[in-house]
Amino acid sequence: MKQFFLGYLLSALIIPTLSTAQTAQLTEQLGKTVLYGDLALSPDGSYVTWVQSTAATTSNQTYIQATSGNSSAALVNLEAAEERIDADPTWSPDSKTIALFSTAGEKEQRQLWSVNNDGSNPRKLTQLKGYAARPRWSHDGKQIAFLYIQDAGGGGPLMAAPANTGVIDTAIHNQRIAVLDLPTGKLRQVSPPNLHIYDYDWSPDDKKIVATAAPGPGDNNWWIAQIYAIDIVKGEARSICKPSLQVAVPRWSPDGKSIAFIEGLMSDEGFHGGDLFTISADGHDILNRTEKQSSVSSLFWLTPDRILVTEVVGGGSAISELTLSDNGVRTIWNGAEHVHAFGNFPNFALSKDGKVAAAARSSYEMPPEIWTGSIGEWHQLTKNNTALSPTWGKAENLEWTNEGFNIQGWLLPPARVESGKKYPMIVLIHGGPSSATMPEWPASFGMARAIIAALSSRGYYVLLPNPRGSYGQGEEFTRANVKDFGGGDLRDILAGVDAAITKYPIDPARLGVTGWSYGGYMTMWTVTQTNRFRGAVAGAGIANWQSYYGQNLIDQWMIPFFGSSVYDDPAVYRKSSPIDYIKKVKTPTLIVVGERDAECPTPQSFEFWHALRTLGVPTQLVVHPGEGHLYLKPENQIDRLDRTVAWFDKYLK
Repeated sequence: MKQFFLGYLLSALIIPTLSTAQTAQLTEQLGKTVLYGDLALSPDGSYVTWVQSTAATTSNQTYIQATSGNSSAALVNLEAAEERIDADPTWSPDSKTIALFSTAGEKEQRQLWSVNNDGSNPRKLTQLKGYAARPRWSHDGKQIAFLYIQDAGGGGPLMAAPANTGVIDTAIHNQRIAVLDLPTGKLRQVSPPNLHIYDYDWSPDDKKIVATAAPGPGDNNWWIAQIYAIDIVKGEARSICKPSLQVAVPRWSPDGKSIAFIEGLMSDEGFHGGDLFTISADGHDILNRTEKQSSVSSLFWLTPDRILVTEVVGGGSAISELTLSDNGVRTIWNGAEHVHAFGNFPNFALSKDGKVAAAARSSYEMPPEIWTGSIGEWHQLTKNNTALSPTWGKAENLEWTNEGFNIQGWLLPPARVESGKKYPMIVLIHGGPSSATMPEWPASFGMARAIIAALSSRGYYVLLPNPRGSYGQGEEFTRANVKDFGGGDLRDILAGVDAAITKYPIDPARLGVTGWSYGGYMTMWTVTQTNRFRGAVAGAGIANWQSYYGQNLIDQWMIPFFGSSVYDDPAVYRKSSPIDYIKKVKTPTLIVVGERDAECPTPQSFEFWHALRTLGVPTQLVVHPGEGHLYLKPENQIDRLDRTVAWFDKYLK
């Protein structure tokens, strides 16, 4: 059986796609898009640094540029290396030095480097063995802390899972906080070995660290993390907050008396959303500071009485300032963009006094560039993507109501719409479910956003809904699909399909549906609940919540959404499982997944494909070798896009 399965996968991978010259040209264009990540602004606001790459490459390098004047960006030169991976540049408190991780001079191992703010005097500071990330300077500038998994890999559940062979037991490699003493070069691990640290912040006196942490395994237990205060001299950790939901971005107040953090229903580590809370440093007086119709995604504590937050609002972003003494809120900026700091793929940074900001801004119409200046009064700093222009239609905000909820989504029309003609439409459902579709230049192949551009360019309307369960309308809205996966959220999406058909020249007989992760599950679920769709592409989907519970490596995420484990309440898992309704499927369905996906394991896709194949429904399964939940290899990213477009062309055109 194993030989048959592997043989089928190999044959599936070499079946030629139906990619056209137009799609190939678009892929080439998007692949040249310069991407900016890991933005960091010097505390005095004078310099900004970032990690730069292109959409079609895996290597990247760090650049520095002054925020004022006419200077150009300077490449940070480390050791001679044709390719290197840089990450997490961070500034010293005096704005004179940058610390960053890089694989320069080494095959894969990250080492901590420092360079001057003009890029001169590069120095390798460590000889690490293991995963390392998120360096942060102490306030006195004499120490640099970072997350470290000694003698083991890391990176979170988005990465490809290691092969599990032999005796599968409880080997746990916790991610700890390591502190490098710069005068002596001595490195020590300061957090307890039994805790896996997810995020952290120095106390103002540099004697303690506040962290979100849980006992290992780290990839799984982020959903039950608590907030700890860690004495870095004694190496002792004390829990100061056991939240009811998930917590992220713990940050110490400038006077050391309080800690702020985000708490909410979150389905993925690193994709934050919820309410803003504060708590005293000793763990008392916890207060919800927001309770509004948005989802806080990151925070900066400016003074003991002022906190600046980025928020998901509807299908866009806002930046607001909270005054704690009177719970006043002032919105400084909002727009149809995705702006957030910390977590996965951050693109926003702030000076110490909050007067200067830097952002890698983009939208469906505007390719990414670095902008700096006062919030809302930014000026464009870089111009690497000025030659790019959209080859897809202009995005429109679409709003509708369903069952008492106000639902929002984005609709991209075909690049050219002719009068009197009707067009097919693809519904692209976002992952999560605690997430939101927000406007970004669709050049990311790894996160499958490029498919938006490809489909619009090929003559499709593309609907990107934010149904109940999404960020952007407060915690009640985000929690509205608890114990109801595929229920109300699908009804919201179908109502959005009706709203789009009513308003735009869309052919109701030529509808498609696709998505990745939770969107892949929703695609599988949708075709078992309705025959409205003529084609479907399910990426990294979930066919059977009951079997999934025992297959994935992050089962803790399911408890807040289903209410209990599958062993305590199997019925709540079964009622949302597509496999239980599989005989209703008539829709031709392409299924795509990474071979080593830890979040949505390959057997889930195999189970759905096997059922469709047995029942005679047109289907194909493609498993990309070596990939995890986040695709990293450009050739696999492009193959996934080409196959998706070809599948919809075959069944909708």
